[in-house]
Amino acid sequence: MRVEYINPFVESAFSILKEVLNSTVKRGEIYLKPTSMSIMGVAALVGLAGDVEGRVLFDMTKDTALFVAGAMNGETFTNLDELAKATIQELANMITAQAVTKLHGLGFKFDLTPPALFTGDNMEVSTNLGEVEALIVPMELEKGKIEVNVAIRERVK
Repeated sequence: MRVEYINPFVESAFSILKEVLNSTVKRGEIYLKPTSMSIMGVAALVGLAGDVEGRVLFDMTKDTALFVAGAMNGETFTNLDELAKATIQELANMITAQAVTKLHGLGFKFDLTPPALFTGDNMEVSTNLGEVEALIVPMELEKGKIEVNVAIRERVK
């Protein structure tokens, strides 16, 4: 996986989270995971296709999702209702769209799927990308963390 693909997602996640949460965000240590992995409870998934193929997953606990949805809407959420879910999907959309805009500026061309939201306990996400590992960038928030999980490879022609 080329670093040129990853940096725009990391930079976009950092700047957008800082802006929409209006609080400090710290980037944690980057590490690798298999593309088949358990999620923390709430995950927004965006697929990528074009010059590259893969996906970006924004993974967090339910409590973190409620905190983020509340901060973005200026209210307190106690359950993951439709507005809270839509807010997490919009966050994924904002981050991914900004990253893709940066990548298009570098000459990479690909399209996105709308964010899909997965919630629940003991769930696993699998991606059929062969030997590609997912690069995980934890974003430490005031309450909890969001793991930006990127698994991308150049399209096999």
